[in-house]
Amino acid sequence: MVDTQTDEYFKEWKEREAIAEAMIPLIGKLYRDQEVICTVFDRSLVSQSTIEILRAHRFARQIVNQEIWVKDTCPFLEAMIEMDLAPGKVDLAKLVMRYQKDGNGDIKTFIAEQLKGLNTGKDHLLKEPRDVVLYGFGRIGRLVARILIEQAGGGNELRLRAAVVRKGSEDDLAKRASLLRRDSVHGHFNGTIRIDKKENAIIANGNMIRIIYANSPEDVDYTQYGIENAMVIDNTGKWRDREGLGRHIKVKGASQVLLTAPGKGDIPNVVYGVNNELLESNDPILSAASCTTNAIVPVLKAVNDKFGIEAGHIETCHSYTNDQNLIDNYHNKERRGRSAPLNMVITETGAAKAVAKTLPELAGKLTGNAIRVPTPNVSLAILNLTLGQNTSVEELNNYLRDMSLDSPLQNQIDFTNSPEAVSTDMVGSTYAGIVDSLATIVQDNRCVLYIWYDNEFGYSCQVVRIVEQVSGISLEHWPK
Repeated sequence: MVDTQTDEYFKEWKEREAIAEAMIPLIGKLYRDQEVICTVFDRSLVSQSTIEILRAHRFARQIVNQEIWVKDTCPFLEAMIEMDLAPGKVDLAKLVMRYQKDGNGDIKTFIAEQLKGLNTGKDHLLKEPRDVVLYGFGRIGRLVARILIEQAGGGNELRLRAAVVRKGSEDDLAKRASLLRRDSVHGHFNGTIRIDKKENAIIANGNMIRIIYANSPEDVDYTQYGIENAMVIDNTGKWRDREGLGRHIKVKGASQVLLTAPGKGDIPNVVYGVNNELLESNDPILSAASCTTNAIVPVLKAVNDKFGIEAGHIETCHSYTNDQNLIDNYHNKERRGRSAPLNMVITETGAAKAVAKTLPELAGKLTGNAIRVPTPNVSLAILNLTLGQNTSVEELNNYLRDMSLDSPLQNQIDFTNSPEAVSTDMVGSTYAGIVDSLATIVQDNRCVLYIWYDNEFGYSCQVVRIVEQVSGISLEHWPK
């Protein structure tokens, strides 16, 4: 007996799979030749597999409660291939939804109108690539490297040239390459990696990354390696003040430094998407603040802009870090000497105070604390807020969902309504934070919001966004 329904489901799947396969070369061509990144609700389709493209389309159901199919988006992609587009980000799902609501007639005509400001001719955002150097090659350094390599495109934008480290052993180069290739949390590197012993370099997807051995910034002359006007990303956290970080820009070949930790004193602490105006000051020394600050500030800004925030407490359940011990041992901070994989550890966080640096209107209104928990990655911020007006779960969630879809904070705030979402589902998220809408609590003017964040990868994406803007290569989102 033939089960016609089973056959129908399988036939439909194979058809969608074939369409997604046909989309891959089109997505790649737009990216390599025209620096156009195709997305589905800001989820990049570049360098994605057939299954990942289908999964990105399926995710739309969680956000807008309707299906977005590849049979809908593919015709828009085919129309874009025939256009002479400048660099930008194009959301195929938003184009489809807009066409289904307001469009009629020929798709090519509709696309031409929607992307009129982008259909201005092929161009490069920079006259020549911006050199980037990683000072340190740890958790954040290697993830930033992965992102820069994946986004190298035609090689006309940011180009990772080197990583500065202290030499660990005779086989240091091979070990560094292996750590970039394999990651216990984030999986295998998406591509190929080999080493060039003569140049002491890692070759990752054709990108040559020199491994430079030095004990201090002054030990390096980047011009010896053909590196000029470099952005140095200091992910060691060893120096956090202007005097210490200033040592980087005194080196030949370096012109700017970005700290991947909260900066001290008058160093601008930037949460990308919130206080980007600080990047226009041309300050050669910048800070990307902390992962927790990046996770909570965009949501706090969104909530404060609409409802007002009178007071609040922030509690973070943060994955353990290299700062803690695997087993009980001496530590110069209280409680952190106890075994990280075996204990929840109450500790302090500067996130609440850091909010005031990026959102001065909330200065003195928030308190904060942290609990280090026995997970290797992904953290959870719990925002317990007193608002300036009454609201409801539905109103607050709908507002935050809309902010995640179409607002200046759409790259920072993500949104989920899955009843089964847990921390490992958030590994690899490119967003600063993800609102878990089913956990939202509201009572009159009191609310509790739960914000997941990949404290490694999501934060690294925020770091790269800062580098892109100060280098003049931030891409506009389309359709407008």
